[in-house]
Amino acid sequence: MKVLLKGIAKVLRGCWKLLSFARQLFFNLIFLALVGVIIFIFQQGSDEPVLPEKAALVLDLDGPIVEKRSYVNPFDQVVDSALGQVPVQENVLFDVVDTVRAATKDENITGLILNLKGMPETNLTKLRYIAKAIEEFKQAGKPVYAVGDHYRQSQYYLASYADKVFLSPDGGVLLTGYGSYSLYYKSLLEKLDVTTHVFRVGTYKSFVEPYTRDNMSDAAREANTAWLNQMWQAYTQDVARNRQIDASVLTPDVPDLVEALKGVQGDFARLSQKMGLVDELVSRTQLRQQFIKEFGSDGDHGFNQISYYDYLPTVTSPFGPSKNGIAVVVASGAIVDGQQGQGSIGGDTTAAQLREARLDDHIKAVILRVDSPGGSAFASEVIRNEVDALKLAGKPVVVSMSSLAASGGYWISSSASEIIAQPTTITGSIGIFGILATFEKGLENMGVYSDGVGTTPFAGIGITRGLPDDVAQVFQLGIENGYQRFISLVSENRHLSLEETDKIAQGRVWTGQDALKLGLVDRLGDFDDAIVSAAKLAKLDDYDLRWIDIPLSPLEQFMQEMTSEASAAIGQVVASQVPSVFQPALKQITTDISGLNQLNDPKGQYAFCLNCSSTGL
Repeated sequence: MKVLLKGIAKVLRGCWKLLSFARQLFFNLIFLALVGVIIFIFQQGSDEPVLPEKAALVLDLDGPIVEKRSYVNPFDQVVDSALGQVPVQENVLFDVVDTVRAATKDENITGLILNLKGMPETNLTKLRYIAKAIEEFKQAGKPVYAVGDHYRQSQYYLASYADKVFLSPDGGVLLTGYGSYSLYYKSLLEKLDVTTHVFRVGTYKSFVEPYTRDNMSDAAREANTAWLNQMWQAYTQDVARNRQIDASVLTPDVPDLVEALKGVQGDFARLSQKMGLVDELVSRTQLRQQFIKEFGSDGDHGFNQISYYDYLPTVTSPFGPSKNGIAVVVASGAIVDGQQGQGSIGGDTTAAQLREARLDDHIKAVILRVDSPGGSAFASEVIRNEVDALKLAGKPVVVSMSSLAASGGYWISSSASEIIAQPTTITGSIGIFGILATFEKGLENMGVYSDGVGTTPFAGIGITRGLPDDVAQVFQLGIENGYQRFISLVSENRHLSLEETDKIAQGRVWTGQDALKLGLVDRLGDFDDAIVSAAKLAKLDDYDLRWIDIPLSPLEQFMQEMTSEASAAIGQVVASQVPSVFQPALKQITTDISGLNQLNDPKGQYAFCLNCSSTGL
């Protein structure tokens, strides 16, 4: 009895300690939240940056270019850092363009310096929109210079628009071209005794291939080769025109490159200058002196300059206030069912944003900006229904396609009043699929069996049991019905016959310029063209843009900023335990798995383009 009482007392003490810990954690979280709100309020009330009278704007972008800023969950940030991913800040595409355009008209900004070493690889479509603003800056008679120790492909694309490109004597220009590569898990899944059940329609619907094959299919290889070549041709032609060189210089054969390198004793910087990619090889000290002569001294061994991040807060909207508004709804990311935060397209969330624009009497037209590889077919239809409702309310909807508007991204675009794509937009991929992995073989090998009774053949369906053939047939018929629904929508809204639609569908990916020829889009243009078109369709002479978005709360902003440094530190410790040679593969596998986990269509039907989302174009 005494021993029993001691045991009970030990359990109670443990429960009390747990309760005390939970209480302290709860109050500490409240305290941190209050501190975050106070810090945010003080930040909001801080003075605006002081601008020098005359200075060069330094476009020192550090972090990815995005359509809209996403909220990164602190826990996810820690996990990402553990896999070697350094927390980064995001740069909204429209902020970058508006800032350069504001500097174009600002008499105090006397030049533009592209210092892009912190900008990662970026989709060509987004780069072209930024390049358009840089061209406008040049046309205003102001000089543009590019500086860099090394230029990666996307960095060099924007640098090629400069009047003069400077390179470090120990640097170089790295142009790797475009590619579409994935990891394939068929043999691994077989070794793990995982059975993959695939239901799809479309010869080119390649999302499921990594789980059913060990290599890319011939159909996928054919389609991917076609649009990748078009993308690379667009890149090389732009750069060649800017640098006034032959486009073939940018794609040398390896033997020719080796001979050229031998001619300069392996000096990549000298070779870059010899090929006409850069104008001068200068050290940082020499460059600083040149800019002091150009822009004047700041009195502290530097030249008069202002960072993009300091200039950005001073930029105001180029559109004046008006009683007529053109709403902008940005649909960026994978399409998933339900309410979702920033970083993905929630069917209910995006539909609510479109509905808000429909119910606002001051909104006369809507621009739906799409940058998505697709996702849930059900969520896509929820969004498209709101597009139809806007049109019925007499409010035109113009879709502005960014980098991607494929599969579900095309589904939500299909019934718009007008669809505008850029030549390098990736679109189409009109197809649908479903996928289910079951583990009955692996469980049986371990001596675990599933058995029981149910009132219908569907009662026991799950990952622990095999899928009966007749049940699989039911799923396949559902997928085929979803495909017919998809191509019927395209046929009706794009004024194509079902036969024509089916021929250009089949899950095949098209560039914007091909999509125009096929009738999938109305014309080629960028976001600026979409604004003009929306105003024209709504018959507006006076209007302003109104961005309908879900802003981060002060607490979310604080938590995101507070955890960035801590997560980076934790990530470095964890990542150091994983051999560096395995980290890229681990990162890719984690991305693929998380992509599958994100799929939540209630009927298990997806319109998603795998190759579109894995290219980084």
